Amino acid sequence: MADLESFRLKIRQRYLQTEPEIVEELLSENTLNERERLRLQEDAAGVVKQLRKNEQPSLMESFLSEYGLSTPEGVGLMCLAEALLRVPDPETIDELIADKIEPSNWGVHLGQSSSSLVNASTWALLLTGRILDEDVNDDANTHPVMALRLLIKRLGEPLVRTAVSQAMKMLGTQFVLGEDMREALQEATVWEHKGYTYSYDMLGEAARTHEDAERYFEAYSSAIDIMKNASGNTIRERPGISIKLSALHPRYEFSKKAQVLNELLPRIIKLVNQAAAANIGLNIDAEEADRLDLSLDLIDALVQEAALDQWHGFGIVVQAYSRRALPVIDWLIELCRLRQRRIMVRLVKGAYWDAEIKQAQELGLANFPVYTRKSNTDLSYLVCAQRLLDHRALIYPQFATHNAHTVSAIHYLAGNDVNSYEFQRLHGMGESLHQHIMDKYNTHCRIYAPVGAHVDLLAYLVRRLLENGANSSFVNQIVNTDISPETVASCPITDILKTPDVEHPAIVKPLSLFLPERENSKGYRVNDPASVQPLLNERDQFISSTWEGYCLVAGSSAKQNERACLNPALSNEVIGKVFEASDDQIQQALEIAESTFQSWTVVPVNQRTNMLLLAADAYEANMAELCALACKEAGKHLADAISEVREAVDFLRYYASQARQNHTHTKGRGVIVCISPWNFPLAIFTGQIAAALATGNTVIAKPAPQTPLIAT
Repeated sequence: MADLESFRLKIRQRYLQTEPEIVEELLSENTLNERERLRLQEDAAGVVKQLRKNEQPSLMESFLSEYGLSTPEGVGLMCLAEALLRVPDPETIDELIADKIEPSNWGVHLGQSSSSLVNASTWALLLTGRILDEDVNDDANTHPVMALRLLIKRLGEPLVRTAVSQAMKMLGTQFVLGEDMREALQEATVWEHKGYTYSYDMLGEAARTHEDAERYFEAYSSAIDIMKNASGNTIRERPGISIKLSALHPRYEFSKKAQVLNELLPRIIKLVNQAAAANIGLNIDAEEADRLDLSLDLIDALVQEAALDQWHGFGIVVQAYSRRALPVIDWLIELCRLRQRRIMVRLVKGAYWDAEIKQAQELGLANFPVYTRKSNTDLSYLVCAQRLLDHRALIYPQFATHNAHTVSAIHYLAGNDVNSYEFQRLHGMGESLHQHIMDKYNTHCRIYAPVGAHVDLLAYLVRRLLENGANSSFVNQIVNTDISPETVASCPITDILKTPDVEHPAIVKPLSLFLPERENSKGYRVNDPASVQPLLNERDQFISSTWEGYCLVAGSSAKQNERACLNPALSNEVIGKVFEASDDQIQQALEIAESTFQSWTVVPVNQRTNMLLLAADAYEANMAELCALACKEAGKHLADAISEVREAVDFLRYYASQARQNHTHTKGRGVIVCISPWNFPLAIFTGQIAAALATGNTVIAKPAPQTPLIAT
């Protein structure tokens, strides 16, 4: 156990490491020399040339090539696909279609795709855009298209709405194998006859209620029951299923760890044992970064308690774009060694990149949880792949990729034993690449296939469009003949070595989000112990603390009119004392503020704003105590307490910045009285004071009715 804990500590320590530090470590772990890298790039470029010469891209690959995220039309279609099926009323659907379809320049895409279906879709989108264009003068145009436009307008917008909805559903069917498990198994026979196997994913996102969790559990259980009669003898030959832990519990988060382990673990064990009895594989899908730590706790418990002695079909998904990927794999290897188990590990690039970047910036985290360059992710993938291949006695590696260089590199690193691992691809994508590799090297490939109704497709569809629609993705580049095969198949290690900036300069770090105006306030991810545990440890010293609130008038304090301050969440807990202001103290505060106004208002702006910035730094330095006080005095939970302090810090830095930018010297108007009527009004209270002081006013601040005051 001690060994496992040390591996977990290494995973958490990744949180504070910078991207350059981690990439340097990965480069040192890489085993490919320059000659091998050059050879692999040449091999992969040859694969690209062969695919472009002999193979037809799939419909989805053609679509993403023509309408990638580098085009306004592609972005519009992605927004439309993401939103259309969940818009509640016809009027909003009509406005959405008009907003996304009408302004785009569909004409530039006419006849440009190798797919006749994509070209036909372009015609439909062009026609729809012309129909919706309100600036077209129908009466002055006798073109046949305009005649059709008049006809359709007379028939009404429902016709356009239905047509576009159907187009979006057709787009969705390229990613979904079937609406239920029986239909999916039937559809799968086409590719199974070609030597492929399947891993099925029941569409759906995180459960919001216990009813949701029960429905997802029944869907997984039913799917496993249906799959038990599938063909094949070994786990490698038989289909498998992927499950999301967040779909099986509505509070799948670190802050509810005890509840999750008590309620979710028995449910997962049932599914694992059911899969073992059916002799099929079961993979635990990877999700957002703040779910990782809790997932590892559950995986450890599962490996100990589930029926894994003779069944080797239990699998874990690891995301290579995560900076913690390599230490997670090291932990899994050690887990298997200590528990004497053999498991599967599916290595993927990762599908939540944009959300992880945005959330880290929003929360003011110390670092991003993912890499900011694709080449860094590809390097991570190769190093993780080597680690898995080096431990095939404990791990059955499953490599999910659509990248020709990655495939070539893995085949080279694995040696002649092609039966000790497998490749995986998404349903509807990477078909020609993996068929080529299977024919050439006799490798095995499993297809990851979503199953479910269109209403559950949205989040999955958008992740796939974002992941594969970017102009840097292999799926997008393989059909774009303007990009040379050598560029498409470039080696990530070579790319990194010749790139001056390890971190992408266009992706702003969380704490630099508002620079040069001001620094972002420091925050924490409350459901990631690597982020929040230091704050929790520091907060512990204030759990039993009591506080005093009293008048502070020009630096002097006075204590009278005492009353107890209670915890609103625990009404019998006294958290401190409040000494209320007397009439004499209020009068004294007014007189002092008035008398010091002239001297304060001539203080240079930079000097005044420096005081605000020092206050902001002091707030951050005392975040733990302020959060403890917010939770006790106002009944806030930790996430709200952190947000309260961060907002106060943002106010201080914002008004300091505004004063410096807009005024070489500001002159106040007199005494400002600030009153905030809520418990623990730190953010609003601070904002009022900061705005007044930055503009050269003196302040009398009253946090709430019948409580102390401050005069500055």
